[in-house]
Amino acid sequence: MTRIVVVTSGKGGVGKTTTSASFAAGLAMRGHKTAVIDFDVGLRNLDLIMGCERRVVYDFVNVIQGEASLNQALIRDKQLENLFILPASQTRDKDALTKEEVGKVLEDLKAMDFEFIVCDSPAGIETGALMASYFADDALVVTNPEVSSVRDSDRILGILSAKSQRAEKSDTPIKEYLLLTRYSAKRVADGEMLSLQDVEDILRIKLIGVIPESDVVLQASNQGLPVIHIRDTDVSAAYLDVVDRYLGEEKPLRFVDYAKPGLFKRIFGGK
Repeated sequence: MTRIVVVTSGKGGVGKTTTSASFAAGLAMRGHKTAVIDFDVGLRNLDLIMGCERRVVYDFVNVIQGEASLNQALIRDKQLENLFILPASQTRDKDALTKEEVGKVLEDLKAMDFEFIVCDSPAGIETGALMASYFADDALVVTNPEVSSVRDSDRILGILSAKSQRAEKSDTPIKEYLLLTRYSAKRVADGEMLSLQDVEDILRIKLIGVIPESDVVLQASNQGLPVIHIRDTDVSAAYLDVVDRYLGEEKPLRFVDYAKPGLFKRIFGGK
């Protein structure tokens, strides 16, 4: 059975598209046929992070409006043969998405035997975000460890519980998972960031992972490569853990504790 996963947040710039790309790639790396859809009509960033921007001929809105078939618009990933990208349009308005047409595209993807459909949502509660969330079975709620980001994520949790297809049908609620990004254990120890416990206490949903703050994310984006592919880095390892936990494996949290440097390191410039 196909699972539809929305990657969402209340605030922009928290790492949703980075997460969508790496989460979808991680599922494909584990052998699951996966599609990832960019719902950010008018902006379109997913194709850049996935490194396929030059191969975009048709997009999500072209499919919805009958100007291209789903097969024509889907782009096979360069790294993984069972991962496909459906890019957003840069020239259309967000109102081009309607519930009925988005639902049809998702049903067509299910008919193509995709095991997972990852929906990269715009931030906030505008049309694209509501469309991305409406059909979800699961939600990765991405937040940074700072007050405004967590507060806005709480608002998104309200939307997920009240305005989804599952809510309308009084079906089993969307499974909500918390993903904390750009986490710096040192800055938490210095009182500059909310702690893991602070965020969990406010949002009270299941924590699926912590992604450490790292320059590797920007380097990967500039290369057009999901950061999960940058092996031997903390960020890649953290995203692989997230995928494994989502698929049911028990994995201890990593990258959440700060080890204060000893005297020798402090004297010679250690952090």
